[in-house]
Amino acid sequence: MNVPQQAACRTRLPDGTLLTVTATRRERAGRADVKCTVPGDAALAERLQQVVRLARHTEAKIDSRDQVVLSADRLPVGRDCELAFVLADRLVRGVWHGRDVVANGWSDAWQLGRVDGHDTADASPDALLGGPDGLSHLGQLDGHPDPGARVSSARAWFPLHSGGDGDGLGWVEVSVHPLEGERIEEEQTIAVAGADAARQLAVRQALAGARHFDGRGLGRWRTTVRFSDAAFAGRSYELALVLADRIARGREFIPRARLLATGCSDSWHAGRVDTVDGLAPKCALLLREAGPGDRILLPHAWRDALPAGFADDVRARGASVACVERIGII
Repeated sequence: MNVPQQAACRTRLPDGTLLTVTATRRERAGRADVKCTVPGDAALAERLQQVVRLARHTEAKIDSRDQVVLSADRLPVGRDCELAFVLADRLVRGVWHGRDVVANGWSDAWQLGRVDGHDTADASPDALLGGPDGLSHLGQLDGHPDPGARVSSARAWFPLHSGGDGDGLGWVEVSVHPLEGERIEEEQTIAVAGADAARQLAVRQALAGARHFDGRGLGRWRTTVRFSDAAFAGRSYELALVLADRIARGREFIPRARLLATGCSDSWHAGRVDTVDGLAPKCALLLREAGPGDRILLPHAWRDALPAGFADDVRARGASVACVERIGII
């Protein structure tokens, strides 16, 4: 297949002028898979980089040999340029073969392949516009079904404790899409939206290890992980992450309501759940937040040190609690 080294897609700005997004493909050589640049706004460039990565989630194959560099010839306004960045990325990789397109659209769920809407009001008749009355999902580009129909997503919650007024629950969401073609290294199939390099690595290692414990869980999924906006540190989110992944892959029972968990592991490949700090404040937080149908999972090492009456108080709120030593038997 003849794949171009460079491709472009245009988008209409609110003042009626056209912005051009140029995508250039080059040897990756250990660099990031996607790089975005916009004039004078590094934060916007980083957000658009995440948009492009999330939009790749529903593609059936992964080819990480090249880096795609996306640049805009002027500063974008609003979110209506998102679709143009996504399409330019697909054009330069040969995933889509459109030409000379002007596209406007945005989405709150690019990882599902959905296009929620557009903002431009004076588009030309041949413009490609996102939304229910236009391009509602990326599969339509090639006449395919909604790719989001093949994506399975699940969330789990974990306690955020720092001793301040902002203590509450954070969530982690795992979305998986079947992966076709030759198998590649598991960690390359896992993307963590908006995370720094250290958390990206920690999440990838935890999921790869827990899937190894499944026996037949490796090499089958393209995975996107998202966290709630609340900042946090440490590893106590790991059990919630692993369980959300297992639910998304059909490997775990689904509670009637939410799954609340805290725990980490140095041996996810063995399915072991290790302890974390903050037993008393985290139990108090979980008890305060628990509601009917919720399922609370804690490290087995906490079992004999739980606050007096904790399990009874959880049940009184209509929830349930268990202290677990391993995944897979919950």
